[in-house]
Amino acid sequence: MKCRQFCRWLGTAGLALATGVAPLRAWDYEGHRIVNQLALASLPPEFPAFVRAVAHAERVAFLSGEGDRWRNVPDLPVKHVGASWGDHFCDVEYLTEAGLDLETLTPFRYEFILQFAAGRAANPQHFAPVDPAKDADRTAAWPGFAPWAITEYFGKLRSAFSYLKVFEELGTPDEILNAQANILYVMGVMGHYVGDCSQPLHTTKHHNGWAGDNPKGFTTAKTIHSWVDGGIIAKAGIRTPRLLPRVAPAAPVSLLPRADGRDPMFVAVFDYLRRQHRFVEPLYQLEKDGKLGLGGQTLAPETEAFVEARLLEGAQMLGAIWLTAYRSAGPDTYLRTVLIRRQTAAAAAKP
Repeated sequence: MKCRQFCRWLGTAGLALATGVAPLRAWDYEGHRIVNQLALASLPPEFPAFVRAVAHAERVAFLSGEGDRWRNVPDLPVKHVGASWGDHFCDVEYLTEAGLDLETLTPFRYEFILQFAAGRAANPQHFAPVDPAKDADRTAAWPGFAPWAITEYFGKLRSAFSYLKVFEELGTPDEILNAQANILYVMGVMGHYVGDCSQPLHTTKHHNGWAGDNPKGFTTAKTIHSWVDGGIIAKAGIRTPRLLPRVAPAAPVSLLPRADGRDPMFVAVFDYLRRQHRFVEPLYQLEKDGKLGLGGQTLAPETEAFVEARLLEGAQMLGAIWLTAYRSAGPDTYLRTVLIRRQTAAAAAKP
């Protein structure tokens, strides 16, 4: 879709972004909407057209904030589970400090939990004791599960495309609409976590001020995270139409089998996370140089460019995952068998 057409479509859909700054989210809702909207713009014409319907595109954008909404409840079990907290980040340093090899990480979430717990116990010198009084939701001991969550959402989305194909062939209109609604939901919610990982402070233990040894004298201020999440976007007036001309067509992730047997989507997602992790120190350096706009600093052009590049990379990765799920989804053979049986039984029951 051409930039001018897409901008008009955004306006028609009511996708104007607010300018306020919300407390400690990643990105803030405005940033997450930008990522999901740019990802939609990256999709090729072959992608199912129902996704681009005005109301449906707005739902995908709205759902970009769902992961943070789940964090606003008082229920500690909800705060504890990965979908509401730990899926938002992955602190790369803690993985190596637990003795794990980043080149061989398992794509299986619960297998990883066992490995990390064992590594944490074997390397106590790298981990401060957890204060139970400050850990009511029991999350402080974990490094975050974002790459696992995104990989799991990819599988759910591919499944949804698989059963949509069968319902389109053999299902009822209501079944088709329900399958489409599921696809929109998974696309939108997944976008939150892919967007989180494009914010470098979601890849590091230095997520809200530099932690531990600090030889380069980076800030330890607890305001840097919320400022990067939304303050820069609001102050610079970064909006979707401004970034649309820089969106490249989505390119699918390779799902070719790997020699090490690991899931190729997990590896691609974890590599994406590691690329964002390389920007942690450059981000802190911008603050040290007085260019981040934090606490009265100048908001320098290179800071705006830095944030724009991260939003764009998040959007390109999200579009790639969506496209891969669609292209690699074969028909759900079990469901097809069930629906053929249903169709046959209905025909036999006719007088």
